[in-house]
Amino acid sequence: MAGIVPSRRVRGTPFSEGVAAAGAKAYTVYNHMLLASYFESYEADYRHLKDHVQIWDVAVERQVSIKGPDALKLMRLISPRDMDKMAPDQCYYMPVCDQNGGMLNDPVAIKIAQDHYWLSLADGDLLQWVLGLAVGQGLDVEIEEPDVSPLAVQGPKSDDLMERLFGPEVRDIKFFRYKRLAFMDTEFVVARSGWSKQGGFEIYVDGGAYGMPLFNRLLELGEDLNVRVGCPNLIERIEGGLLSYGSDMRQDNTPVEAGLAKYCNSPFDYIGKAVIEQQKKDGPPRIIRPVAIDGEGDLLHNGTGWEVLSEGQSVGLIASATWSPDFATNVAIGMIDKKAWEPGTRLEVLTQNGVRGATVQEKFWI
Repeated sequence: MAGIVPSRRVRGTPFSEGVAAAGAKAYTVYNHMLLASYFESYEADYRHLKDHVQIWDVAVERQVSIKGPDALKLMRLISPRDMDKMAPDQCYYMPVCDQNGGMLNDPVAIKIAQDHYWLSLADGDLLQWVLGLAVGQGLDVEIEEPDVSPLAVQGPKSDDLMERLFGPEVRDIKFFRYKRLAFMDTEFVVARSGWSKQGGFEIYVDGGAYGMPLFNRLLELGEDLNVRVGCPNLIERIEGGLLSYGSDMRQDNTPVEAGLAKYCNSPFDYIGKAVIEQQKKDGPPRIIRPVAIDGEGDLLHNGTGWEVLSEGQSVGLIASATWSPDFATNVAIGMIDKKAWEPGTRLEVLTQNGVRGATVQEKFWI
């Protein structure tokens, strides 16, 4: 495959220098920025993530800042999640939907102040949607993309590494909560969160100039912990059922279909409410399911989606799949129709390696 030529449209990050020096072997483009896909190999990176600690450049999770007297009013409008219950130091996973209930993004919201939120985005140009709604509704808010770039620290030794940088109070941060912690002459929002099931933190680096000093300091402090530069890992993500917006669910799927009904609890009149409430009442026509695909060690998803059949009829799509060394099966995430989504249902998947048998699982692997 040809390389990617950087430009103002495909941006680097405050940590790109460190990622390149660590030997990233492949990149994808995410929110018009470069995101590493793997370093040594998917499997070697996966093993290290589960055993040690990694630093991830996830600056591609761009922020939309919503600030002003009408900030909460706008948050109520764009998401089916009840935002009124959010504490000042809390992070919320929140679907954002269009008028048909289709998902436009699934950001993490960070409540910076009573009248100020950051939306930490999945892949998608949500800023334009939010800005358009604010202008169209005549809301008293400021909408911008701030110079804030998340750096994740993930893996079972994350607390040990983070304590060396920020002190013992970092261990007191609860899941999806944050503290403001000092670094050099500033402070960062530091949240216990991240796109893995191995535990860890995301440091919201406010000011790109602090990127490489922080990156290098973490590598220095974690040398005896076997710290490495890493990135979100395909194998571990699928094992844990961590969905990738744009792949596992898209704008033609509602949050209910994505298995996110518990986040659709707002009493307010949000965009897409009629469709979402109807699906909550009647059930969705399809839903996200874990799927184990037959075979051993030879499947890596080609990125275009594999059709799923049951008794010769199309019943869904596999958008993420790979071999799991720990569970000795091909793990996959599928959007499966109601008539075929029960655990134990046998399916056929049209892979690039031919037709493979598969089984719907009761739950994800981790």
